[in-house]
Amino acid sequence: MIEFAPFQVKDLDTFVDLSAQNPLILASGSKYRAELLSRLQLPFVGIAPNLDESPLSDELARPLTQRLALAKAQSLAKQYPNRWVLGSDQAASSQGRILGKPGTVERAAEQLSFLSGKNVEFFTAVALLRNDEVFTALDVTTVQFRMLSPFEIDRYLKAESVLDCAGSFKCEGLGITLFESIRSEDPTGLIGLPLISVRRLLAQAGLALP
Repeated sequence: MIEFAPFQVKDLDTFVDLSAQNPLILASGSKYRAELLSRLQLPFVGIAPNLDESPLSDELARPLTQRLALAKAQSLAKQYPNRWVLGSDQAASSQGRILGKPGTVERAAEQLSFLSGKNVEFFTAVALLRNDEVFTALDVTTVQFRMLSPFEIDRYLKAESVLDCAGSFKCEGLGITLFESIRSEDPTGLIGLPLISVRRLLAQAGLALP
C-alpha cells in the first residue's frame, strides 16, 4: 500500500530538469538508498543529516518513519536553501514492537527468532521539499516470515552481514529465503527507498526524469 498526501500534478510543459550544478540532495548516508536513487538517473548528492533518530515515547513505527523522513529533509533544507532535498526513513513493526537495526549478531539472532512465523509491516516514508514546498508519501510492505529454526538463523547470520539492516535481513540478498510471502506495491520500498513513490513526488514537484 502506498499513501500520498493530496496533490495535483503539474502540467508536463512546466517540468524542469535537475542539473549537475544543482543536483537533488539525498538526506542520507545509506549506500542502499544511494544505489536505489541512482536507478532513476538523476543528478544527486548524498549528505548524511545530523539527527537523533530515537523514537519518541510510545511512538509507533508509522508516525516514526513519517516524522524522521521529514526531519531529515528539513535539517538539510535549512543548510541548502532553494535546493530540493529528499528524506527517507524506514521502520519495521510486528505485534507493536519496533524492529531497529540490530547492531550486534546477538540482537540480530534475537530479532529473527522473534520474527519466526510472524507478519511484519515495513513502513518506508519519503519527503521531498524545497523551502516551503513539501511532498510526502508512505509505502507499506507486509512480510510473512516462515518458521525459522535456531540452526537456520545461525547459518543465515554467518552468511550475510545484516547489522545495519532493520529487521536483521537483506531482502535483496539471501534474506529473501527467510520469507513465506511478501505483499507490496513497490518492491524497492522494502530495500529502503520506494522508487514508485519517489517518482510520483518528483512529478508533484515538477521535476523531470531523464
